[in-house]
Amino acid sequence: MSSRSRYTSPVHAGARFVAQRLILKPAIWRMTTVTVLGEENLAGVSGPYVVVSNHSSHLDAPLIITALPRKLSRYVAAGAAADYFFDVWWRKGLTSLFFNAFPVDRTGLRGRKGLATSLLDDGVPLLLFPEGTRSRTGEMGSFKPGAAALCISRDVPCLPVALVGASEAMPHGRNWPDRGRPPVYVTFGEPMRPEEGEKVAQFSERIAKAVRSLYDYTTSYRDDHA
Repeated sequence: MSSRSRYTSPVHAGARFVAQRLILKPAIWRMTTVTVLGEENLAGVSGPYVVVSNHSSHLDAPLIITALPRKLSRYVAAGAAADYFFDVWWRKGLTSLFFNAFPVDRTGLRGRKGLATSLLDDGVPLLLFPEGTRSRTGEMGSFKPGAAALCISRDVPCLPVALVGASEAMPHGRNWPDRGRPPVYVTFGEPMRPEEGEKVAQFSERIAKAVRSLYDYTTSYRDDHA
């Protein structure tokens, strides 16, 4: 099996489903209290797309993938830092099993964009964190333009997502969530498409604003329901 075909393999997808739904989701959702908002925005999502989210914790990818319905998460490939998740065989293996992961450069998609575009051409949705690395404060950083460029070049929608509480639940440097099932929130926004003639930088800024708006909304929701 070629290195690319594993991302679309039904056999790999079946093994990943078992790993995600019988191991990953029960573990994460029992150690945290997960609230999912905006599920109605997923109704019209199909085909290849790019999930874009803020990034502050190693909980982020597990939360998003396990919050998506199976029909949308089945083949999602998560971009993972090449210098960390692909540096040793066991971490590469686990990351590939649970997240269908592909390596990305922390500074963007440099050197890996060819693989990302090929995956979209093969119908594989992507999960990307445009900040490039986890925020150490929980606050959103600036977005790099790679995700927007992919959406424009392959004419696929972007699905904005905001995560709130993940950095408090499992801060930078921690390997497990804090005790007491800390609350975390996953909010899905409406799918976005680049407008005709829209430049990469413009679309990237619009995506960042959408994620920020979702983040602010979710923070207010959390505070109102505390």
